[in-house]
Amino acid sequence: MTTIFPTPMFMLLGTVLVAGISGYMIGAASSSSRRLVPNPPFASSSIAHSRISSYDKENETDDENLDDEPLDHAPNWGHDVKANTKGELRVPMKNKFEPMPVWDTQQQEECKMVLVVRTDLGMSKGWAFYVFDKFLFPHRNAESFFLGKIGAQCSHAAIACYKRLLFSNPTSHTLRKWEKEGQAKVTLQVKSQDELVKLHAMAQSLDVVAEIITDAGRTQIPSGSQTVLGIGPAPKNIIDKITGSLKLL
Repeated sequence: MTTIFPTPMFMLLGTVLVAGISGYMIGAASSSSRRLVPNPPFASSSIAHSRISSYDKENETDDENLDDEPLDHAPNWGHDVKANTKGELRVPMKNKFEPMPVWDTQQQEECKMVLVVRTDLGMSKGWAFYVFDKFLFPHRNAESFFLGKIGAQCSHAAIACYKRLLFSNPTSHTLRKWEKEGQAKVTLQVKSQDELVKLHAMAQSLDVVAEIITDAGRTQIPSGSQTVLGIGPAPKNIIDKITGSLKLL
C-alpha cells in the first residue's frame, strides 16, 4: 500500500482554516458573555457618589471629635477648657460674631498691639558671664527667664490676640489697618500678676481684645504662672488709655 503525505500547501491552508474558526468561536463567546452581564449606565456615577458620601461622613466624624482634641501648644492660650481645644481654631458662624467696638471705624489713627511682660518671675534680658580659664564666656543663667523665653511667651500672646480678633470680627477695620501697616507691636512691663489682671479687665471694658498667657511649667517658670498679657490690635489712643503709664521692657 502506498502512503500519501499532504503537501506543504495543504498543511498551510488547513492551519489557517483552523485558526480562523477558533478565533471566530472565541470572539462569539466573549460577545455573548458581555450581553449576559450588562453594564448599568449610571454605575460609575453611583460609585463616585458613594465615595463622596463616605468621605463626607468621615469628615463629619472628624469634626465631631475635633472639639475634644486638645491643642498641642504650650502654654494655654485660653482661660477655660473650651478655649484649649482645636474647635476654637474654626471661624465661628455669623450669629457668633461679636459686635464691633464703636472705635472700630475706617477713619482711625495708627493701630498697634501691646505685649505686657511680668518682671517679678525672675525674667532677664541679659547674659550671665562666668570666668573660665581667664576668659569670659557668655553663659545663660539657669535661674533666670531669658530673652528666648520672653520671646516665646510674647509670640503666644500676639498669636492669641490676632486669632481672637480675626475669628470674632473678621471684617474689623482695625485688624485690616494693622495688617497693612506692618503689625506694630510694643513690649511693656509690669511688676506683679495683679497689675496684669487689672490691665486685662481695663482692656475688656474698652472692648479691646486681651489675652493672658499661662505658662505650662516645662522650663524655669512654675506651672500656671501668668507671664504675658497681649492687648490689641487697637487704635493708639485706645491702647494708651490702658498702658500709657507703663515703661518699655
